[in-house]
Amino acid sequence: MPAEEFVAGWVSGALGLVLGHPFDTIKVRLQSQNKYRGILDCASQIYRHESVLGFFKGMSFPIASIALVNSVLFGVYSNVLLVLTTTPYQERWAHPATYTDVFLAGCMGGFVQSYCLGPFDLIKVRLQNQTEPRLKPGSPRPQYRGPLHCMASILQKEGVLGLLRGSGTLMLRDTPTLGIYFVTYEWFCRYSTPKGQEPSSATVLVAGGLAGITSWVTATPLDVIKCRMQMDGLKERLYRGVVHCMASSLRQEGPGVFFRGLTINSARAFPVNAVTFLSYEYLLRWWG
Repeated sequence: MPAEEFVAGWVSGALGLVLGHPFDTIKVRLQSQNKYRGILDCASQIYRHESVLGFFKGMSFPIASIALVNSVLFGVYSNVLLVLTTTPYQERWAHPATYTDVFLAGCMGGFVQSYCLGPFDLIKVRLQNQTEPRLKPGSPRPQYRGPLHCMASILQKEGVLGLLRGSGTLMLRDTPTLGIYFVTYEWFCRYSTPKGQEPSSATVLVAGGLAGITSWVTATPLDVIKCRMQMDGLKERLYRGVVHCMASSLRQEGPGVFFRGLTINSARAFPVNAVTFLSYEYLLRWWG
């Protein structure tokens, strides 16, 4: 089902994105700015200065783009798994793939999606980091008026390579992490379901949520570096590369900096990935 896998991935990605974007905005602010005392302080400042709409900054662009990238992830994963096992989706639970094949297919999906995601994620992060309050007479205008203006500004000031800022770190984050993501999902579904049967909706929800939390626990250190690399160059260049960014962050803020945003990532990951996997599985069953 090559085409259906991509479409199901797009729809499930869009649903998960809408549910998780407010959490993602808080996470991005915590990782790239030092002025917040924690999750609640960040959320209250966003609401007080930017209203509820502040939590949804940068979402219009990802609805089309990042949801599309999610379709690449699920489409590549499913089709690589099909090549490795020659088992179609309808027979996946009767003849399960080995965890090695699942991990390799997930890694390949993560590798491909990271290069598709890079420019879109950069624009999303830049928009989410705009802290200007609601427009009032005399209030400062935000640097970017929207996603297209953001992209044009980056191209003008930083060149084509500016749109790829942080893409290398994104690839290092997503390649192994998404292998772990799909292995966790498959393991819990198999553990909780009689052999040969399809998992129930409740099982899919819990498995998806656990997969999301597990993947973010492993991804958060590189996610912090990715956010900082993406914001670097907005006003001045602070980092010479990924290693320099890691060393500088460690020296200035201690080892805890690499887990900044982990709590909000985990809180977001469970419901977002539960909904993502449930909608993905149901769409494929409906088409099948």
